Amino acid sequence: MLHPKIKVLVEKIRDKNLRRKVAELLENPTFEVEGKVYSGLPLDVSPAGLSHHHCYPGGYVEHVVSTANLALALCNSVEKVYRGKVNRDIVLAGVLLHDVFKPLTYTVSQNGSYSTTGLADYMDHLSIVIAELVRRGFPLELIHVVSAHHGEYGPIRPHTVEALICHLADLMDSRLNGEVLNAASYLVKKATGEELPGLTSKEAFEIIRSKAFEGLKGVAKTVEKIKKRRTARKT
Repeated sequence: MLHPKIKVLVEKIRDKNLRRKVAELLENPTFEVEGKVYSGLPLDVSPAGLSHHHCYPGGYVEHVVSTANLALALCNSVEKVYRGKVNRDIVLAGVLLHDVFKPLTYTVSQNGSYSTTGLADYMDHLSIVIAELVRRGFPLELIHVVSAHHGEYGPIRPHTVEALICHLADLMDSRLNGEVLNAASYLVKKATGEELPGLTSKEAFEIIRSKAFEGLKGVAKTVEKIKKRRTARKT
């Protein structure tokens, strides 16, 4: 079953064949090598990174949804301001699939921390998704979008408007989330002298907002509220 927020994005793809293929991959993101089938963390509970951004349960879905929102906003700008043309189906499919195999390379320990799997020692998530997109017969234009989403740090730079939009949207959301988590962590340390591991985006924004209205005392109070909520969820 697709996460409801992911399903909404999939249904925005107008091309029926592409929409079906994207949904099938998202519903069953497995990868087979030498007769062994690899499956990772469920997409709806997986992080989208190990340390820099969205590094908490549910981070993957947050990242995909936020990146899609940014990508569609860029599509609007290209079309309405610059009078350019964009294939929104390719943009949406690229955003939905660009990190689909990250959860395949992650594992979670008993203490809740994340690390990489054995498969990740041999292939990164981008290599895996490109191989699978080719195997499943996805359009070359979409394969390029996914291949180029890391921009200058990836195997190829964006050579189409759609690829550029996906790259920029991915970069913006990763930076936004990472900067917010870093800022909140800094405020927690400054206000309490301690660290608060496992910060989510919701908690981070809550901490930053408390600093704006109540200063460091507000941060300290918010940290205590977060700790109590976490304890209550465990019981």
